[in-house]
Amino acid sequence: MAEIHPTAPKKNVLPPLDYLLAFEAAAKDQSFVAASRLLNISETAISRKVRLLEHHYGVQLFTRGHRSITLTPRGQSLLDSIRPALQLLREASQDLLSEQQGGLVTLAATNSVAALWLMPRLQQFHATKPHVRINLVASDSDEECLAESVDLAILRGDGLWSGFTAHKLFGETIFPVCSPAFLQQNPEAGQLENLRSLALIEVASSHTEWMNWRAWLAHNAITGEPAQRVTVFNTYPLSVQAAVDGLGLALGWGHLVDRLLEAGDLVRPVPDARVRTESGYYLLSRDGIVPSHQSAEVERWLREISAARIRYNATAC
Repeated sequence: MAEIHPTAPKKNVLPPLDYLLAFEAAAKDQSFVAASRLLNISETAISRKVRLLEHHYGVQLFTRGHRSITLTPRGQSLLDSIRPALQLLREASQDLLSEQQGGLVTLAATNSVAALWLMPRLQQFHATKPHVRINLVASDSDEECLAESVDLAILRGDGLWSGFTAHKLFGETIFPVCSPAFLQQNPEAGQLENLRSLALIEVASSHTEWMNWRAWLAHNAITGEPAQRVTVFNTYPLSVQAAVDGLGLALGWGHLVDRLLEAGDLVRPVPDARVRTESGYYLLSRDGIVPSHQSAEVERWLREISAARIRYNATAC
């Protein structure tokens, strides 16, 4: 009679998914520290998961230095093999989540962009993309606009946000605006040197780099204190509405007030006077996150609007 030996239990071919995710994150920048930030778990946990993955396969995936790690040839081969599979898993998960949320995309923007640039365009978007719903979050808090629940954000800055990919939608060109009635009643507003003596509309902003009348006039070599007749509002959209209502002269941000200029609700009393800054308004998407089809459609729409915008001069955006 043949002797029967009990068979050894088969080893699972696939390691736990979190081992592979830790390995992929560590391999991205060849850093356990960067992987820790990306996955929001401790550096020790990342290192342990990678060690367990090496034990599972019985190979060394990283060469470890004093303060560095480098992929071994076996590690590089594994990374090249698993990346497409992990990407497919992420896309499938994102698609399923998007279906459950009914195509909802959370788009955050500053109050000025939300009220003056996005709102007038949303009806047209909904008419052409009825399957995509936009949840618009308007806030002048960068922290709120960059919350994890936000899919896309539009913020003012220099284009550098850690952990985000930034696409410039438009630059920052600033010029005086007022209502046609105000200009008719104050024709002297047509001369640059007269502006500081007229009724001015100001914005009280917590962002110290936000341009005010004093800074704008100084850029145009107009010295001296602005007039005492200054009306202050806490948000930019309110200051623009005050200008439309004839309360005085406001600073108009190009692209944010274009629609009101085209409609004749606002005019530029000194057409050639402007200040161009190094800042701009950027569309931000989080690095390492696969966008849903709906989010990708919203991003494509915003970039198409950006591409079709007017230019204020040869170098303006």
